[in-house]
Amino acid sequence: MLKTLKVNYDKLGTNFKKQISNMSWLFFEQFISLVIGLFVGIWVARYLGPDRYGQYNYALSLVALFMPLVQLGLNGIVVREIVFQKDANSRDEILGTTFVIRLVTGTTAVFLSVGTVIYLRPGDTLSHWLVGIIAAGNILLAFDTIDLWFQSQVKSKYTVISRTTDSLVFSIVKVLLIQLRASLIAFAVATAAKGTIKIIGLSICYRIDGLSLRNWSVSLSRAKFLLQESWPLFFSGLAIMIQAYIDQVMLGQMIGDAEVGQYSVAMQLIAVFGFVPMVICQSLAPAVTEAKIASNTLYFNRLENIYRLMFILFLLVSIPIFLWSSKIVIILFGQEYKEAGTLLSLFAVRLFFTNFGVAKSLFITNESLFKYSMLTAIIGSLVNVTLNYILIPHYAAVGALWATIASFGTTVFLIDLLYPRMYGNLILMGRAVLYPWRLKF
Repeated sequence: MLKTLKVNYDKLGTNFKKQISNMSWLFFEQFISLVIGLFVGIWVARYLGPDRYGQYNYALSLVALFMPLVQLGLNGIVVREIVFQKDANSRDEILGTTFVIRLVTGTTAVFLSVGTVIYLRPGDTLSHWLVGIIAAGNILLAFDTIDLWFQSQVKSKYTVISRTTDSLVFSIVKVLLIQLRASLIAFAVATAAKGTIKIIGLSICYRIDGLSLRNWSVSLSRAKFLLQESWPLFFSGLAIMIQAYIDQVMLGQMIGDAEVGQYSVAMQLIAVFGFVPMVICQSLAPAVTEAKIASNTLYFNRLENIYRLMFILFLLVSIPIFLWSSKIVIILFGQEYKEAGTLLSLFAVRLFFTNFGVAKSLFITNESLFKYSMLTAIIGSLVNVTLNYILIPHYAAVGALWATIASFGTTVFLIDLLYPRMYGNLILMGRAVLYPWRLKF
């Protein structure tokens, strides 16, 4: 059997072997970071308790709502443009322009985050400081532009090392803060500083690859083109972040920080498995684009198999979690967080929609359906906020989760029934659910 597997692997094309290798590195990084982060997160949650842990995550969620302003939906566009335009001058111009755009938007996001928390919690000075400090870290995200180059080349070995090292150091710092009985402000400072080592590592890796940041250039015409291409993705990303994080903000406002703490524990546990679809789709994005250029048959086959993989992953992860969620939470976090067990089982259901939503973004990007994606995401976020207002006062965190599930279902599937250009993709997703055993690459 091992000999057969080796023969089959040898028959694979060079590009696909490269994608498998790239995916392996990404899985390694995310697995190490999330597993270590989970255990340190358990320690932090036990140390802070539901109330303070909830206040910390309230600040994180509020800052996260403004993350799309920093990213501007540029990631997929930049990777696509580098793949299409292979000359060095275009590469440096694309990366340099993206970097400057993100410096400006990152700074803007800091002021917006602070202004929002002051408005929502006018007398809560601690929350003001937490949000302001954490939001300041958004400025560092401009340096993630370097990673877009490695994504376009399906080459993650170097960046994995730098990002994993950064995560390890950040985890060690958190442990030290717990041992020192540090305040929430100290945890916020550590959160804002996270990424510094990654920036240094990415810069070194970029240099090792024979390239230089000094060659980057800025073009107003390039900036205009990128923003024209990405603005629907920005609003789409904003709506998606609202779907993902508005629950915690609204819970904090309408119920209290302790409820946010319970919700955050369940979300942290499900995140250990939620990274898998993102890693797969990020790694296969260039291959899907190349298939689109080659032929529609290859393109649709590749998309359908990615959807099959998403469904299989959903089954493998969600069934065990749904059955044993309460025991998992109590063993890891203690009786203090037992309410999070019920929430975790509902998060397992949400994985179905998030898995397909992540994979669907490949179709959206390659078909340039960004305005449609923006519209569906906005509708989904409106559904989420509306249902939150209705359900949270009566069902607290459970109501917030059902609101999220309903909004994701609306965004990923229901609205597509009303738009003919999405029918082909709906068929691909439907066949993937009905015939998952036909997975083949």
